[in-house]
Amino acid sequence: MTEEKQERKMSVLVAEDDKVSRMTLSACLQGWGYQVIAVENGRQALEALTQEAGPRLALLDWEMPEMDGTEVCMRIRSLSGLPFRYLIVLTGRQSEDDIVMALAKGGDDYITKPWTPGELRARLGVGQRMVQLHEQLEEHARQLALAAQTDYLTQIWNRSSVLKRLEEELARARRENIPLTVLMLDVDHFKRVNDTHGHSAGDDVLKEVSNRLRHGCRPYDVVGRYGGEEFLAVVPEAPYETAESLAQRFREQVAATPMIADGASISVTVSIGGAWLAAGGQTDAEILVKTADTMLYRAKESGRNRVEMCPL
Repeated sequence: MTEEKQERKMSVLVAEDDKVSRMTLSACLQGWGYQVIAVENGRQALEALTQEAGPRLALLDWEMPEMDGTEVCMRIRSLSGLPFRYLIVLTGRQSEDDIVMALAKGGDDYITKPWTPGELRARLGVGQRMVQLHEQLEEHARQLALAAQTDYLTQIWNRSSVLKRLEEELARARRENIPLTVLMLDVDHFKRVNDTHGHSAGDDVLKEVSNRLRHGCRPYDVVGRYGGEEFLAVVPEAPYETAESLAQRFREQVAATPMIADGASISVTVSIGGAWLAAGGQTDAEILVKTADTMLYRAKESGRNRVEMCPL
């Protein structure tokens, strides 16, 4: 993507109480390809900048009705969780003390009036590059956070993340007085897959099982890799019969068609153990997981490729 195309997507807030100055600034910025949001006082500027999808780059006149530009800067910097905003203070004040004050209150840059188009465009360019750098850093941080929550092989929730989600759903079940189900799923005879077809085929099986489980669950269900060939599903708000039906659907989807793993066609099944907590039930996440694991063992002992559920 060229710099020009990037520039044309950048949105800039122009906060200026003087109508002629506001229109002149807006016309210049639009001529340079920026998308302009123009407001006439500090309160409107703050409202625009505190929107999650609000402009990332702003020109703020120092002296405005209701709230001056430096106060807007201070308010923005006091907020946590807001995407980075690059704030340029625009004013007729030219003393060193004024410049220091504007920057100390949270401004990133300072332009004195009367401004020239060349200087204004250059300083906006610096601001745009800073915003784009922050966007890259934010995306990198998002990807790192996602990677920390995701199983590297199957790309579903990892053990710690799915257990955290279980704790969250259990707290919600108590708060809203709704049922909660935990399902423990295990690939049957997985060691045989590795021994017969190799570990690469075993990895392919785990990835395909994950895909089928993910596609079989409801949008608000949670599925994660618990460890090895075991998976954990958290099913909120489901009556006992619904939870049992969902577990059967998981089992059927895995067994429905052979999986192509490292070039081999392999028939795969899973055994499933479930623990269902009724609305108003009192227990903790550890007991739910242990109960589901016990029921999984029963499903294995009873012939595999089956579901065993236990209400609590």
